[in-house]
Amino acid sequence: MRQSRFLPRSGCASLLAFLGAIVPAAIPAAPAGKAARLWSLEPLARPPVPAVKDAGWCRSPIDAFVLEKLEPKGLAPAPEASKGTLLRRASLDLTGLLPEPEEVDELLADPSPDAYERAIDRLLASPRHGERWARHWLDVARYAESEGFKSDEVRPNAWRYRDYVIRAFNADVPYDRFVQEQIAGDELWPADPEARVATAFNRHYPDESNARDLLQRRQEILNDITDTVAAAFTGLTFGCARCHDHKHDPILQRDYYALQAFFANVRAEDEIPLVPEGDLARHRERLAAWEDATREVRAQLETIEEPKRREIAKDNLDKFPPEIQAAIAKAPAERTPLEQQMYHKALPYLNPDQRTEVGALKEDARKRWQALEAELGRFSHLHPGELPLGTGVVDAGPAAPPTHVLAGGAHAAKGEEVEPGYPAVLRLPAPAIEAPRAVESTGRRSALARWLADPRNPLAARVMANRLWHHHFGRGIAGTPNDLGSLGEAPTHPELLDGLAADLIEGGWSLKRLHRAIVTSSAYRQSSAPRGDAAEADPEGRLLGRYPRSRLEGEAIRDAALQAAGLLDLQMGGPSVLPELPAGMDSHGKWSVSKDPADRSRRSVYVFVRRNLRYPFFQAFDAPDTHESCGRRLVTTTAPQALVMLNDRLVLEWARAFSRRVRGAAGPSAGPQVDIAYHIAYSRSPEPDERDMALRFLDARQDALAAGGLAPEEAAGGALADLCHVLLSSNELVYRS
Repeated sequence: MRQSRFLPRSGCASLLAFLGAIVPAAIPAAPAGKAARLWSLEPLARPPVPAVKDAGWCRSPIDAFVLEKLEPKGLAPAPEASKGTLLRRASLDLTGLLPEPEEVDELLADPSPDAYERAIDRLLASPRHGERWARHWLDVARYAESEGFKSDEVRPNAWRYRDYVIRAFNADVPYDRFVQEQIAGDELWPADPEARVATAFNRHYPDESNARDLLQRRQEILNDITDTVAAAFTGLTFGCARCHDHKHDPILQRDYYALQAFFANVRAEDEIPLVPEGDLARHRERLAAWEDATREVRAQLETIEEPKRREIAKDNLDKFPPEIQAAIAKAPAERTPLEQQMYHKALPYLNPDQRTEVGALKEDARKRWQALEAELGRFSHLHPGELPLGTGVVDAGPAAPPTHVLAGGAHAAKGEEVEPGYPAVLRLPAPAIEAPRAVESTGRRSALARWLADPRNPLAARVMANRLWHHHFGRGIAGTPNDLGSLGEAPTHPELLDGLAADLIEGGWSLKRLHRAIVTSSAYRQSSAPRGDAAEADPEGRLLGRYPRSRLEGEAIRDAALQAAGLLDLQMGGPSVLPELPAGMDSHGKWSVSKDPADRSRRSVYVFVRRNLRYPFFQAFDAPDTHESCGRRLVTTTAPQALVMLNDRLVLEWARAFSRRVRGAAGPSAGPQVDIAYHIAYSRSPEPDERDMALRFLDARQDALAAGGLAPEEAAGGALADLCHVLLSSNELVYRS
């Protein structure tokens, strides 16, 4: 792993000036007035490492910047947490899983000074790392596998994007490449299936399929893409300028539509072949052979299907507004770029799927169709099978529809026409847009992608560095990760944030390198134990006089409980799974539980994400609304959370499985059972008073169960299951400390 300027050194006094010039030509200074005071738009510069009194505490410049805020308050850093606590903290942060007992024992037994750092390297190299950090990014990308709105239809290949993100984080794809792939992977790397499926970032918009005003739907989709791209990669609330100039930030309404113009020509592409060109060519050859052998049977099927298809398509066409019908009726060469987009948007209605057609057939026609379908099955050995398909976006053609400033944001209230451009406050030249040679596209998104990932642009690096800090400390240096504007929370340590952003760029945009720098710092290694002096001087804990405890997300709580129970299935990738719903919950046919019980215990990142039916366990623990980008989850404390952990049938099953795992490792003796249960759930041994209390609980509970008629062995097993249930439901399991 490349050396980071934030990696440990011998002390702050001897640290190099980690913020040397890395930006060859800074973005021009903002004009005077309100714009000049927006810190996130200022050029990225390397501040000097501050001189601090307790230089010996510093392992890296991160620590010097933290101390610089603590010392004027008369605060010293908290003592370092125990090695077991640190491993548990880092494991949850970097992989989303608990450390296994043997991993804790190995670290505790290792006296070498770099034992913790080597454990961090192991966690960063784990395939579990990508799964953990993909979940954070999927929040930002408003990832979901259904359309939303009333019908909420499934998007069958949306999960390919989730797997792409996991692979990208595991491979430590440079963040500038990651950004560009998601904005314009199809234009920049058209032969790379990974880059093409990355464009699903902009396909995750919610869409009302029942709305036949395609122009309005197009505008709502463009608004969603504009808002999401701005929040994810610039940390600015461009959406506030949709109807008028931003009231607080230097973003004009014209800027909003200039950003939107980069996407004016996009359309969905839901059948991206995810195989190399050679494999695709062989597939087409085999498919042609199958089509030749089945031509007669398929012709008879077509004779039955075609009238019904025409009838359904005609009914759908009649529901479109006249201007859309006119666009559809035109020859392709006669359509304007906007009409071409409308045609592609209407295509699913003009080509109903075969199941819909067959379902609408009369009984005698359906029987003839079924007989022919069975005949077709005789040739299945010739068929090459289905290609793996991804979903994403492409341009609808080489020319884009015009973009106008919309009065009040109304799609029909067109004002001034605008070209693609960057915020006026940055005083940048118009983007150099070149149409790609390999694909039929405008090249607009490529120009935007390059600007977003340009090291001279201070936004992308600042935003991502702040996101990493947010997930490691529970709060970003700027506390609103999707809003680094005037209404967002100002950074508590602005120089530290700039240093992290600069280090991200200088380190080749390696996210793993920045993770390592953060979690090996002395600031991260502090104990989370409460401190009276720190609470008085810094009641919200923003100065980091101790490590801030934070509750895990519902997905991580579920994974930790399944892991403790020995039930977690670590199979990676593939179509999403659907665990059981709570008893009595009616999904109205929108949630078909996975048939394989093992699938129901897959990691939470693989659980199906339906916009209109969030998985109840996750919803109880503040899962975000996937209709919009989420940079920071709400964290609430509510009675339903406790009730879920106490009463949910699945949680009770996990507790029983946990007890079986403990009994298998410890045998029938209560003392070893308590020790091992604590070691699994909490990555530590119980304190003497905890051990005594647990043993008393087991005795009392076993007596109560025996009095209720259970045999001694059954009563002992039930008592242990109840103790394991207590451990799974405790704050120590669901909090990172």
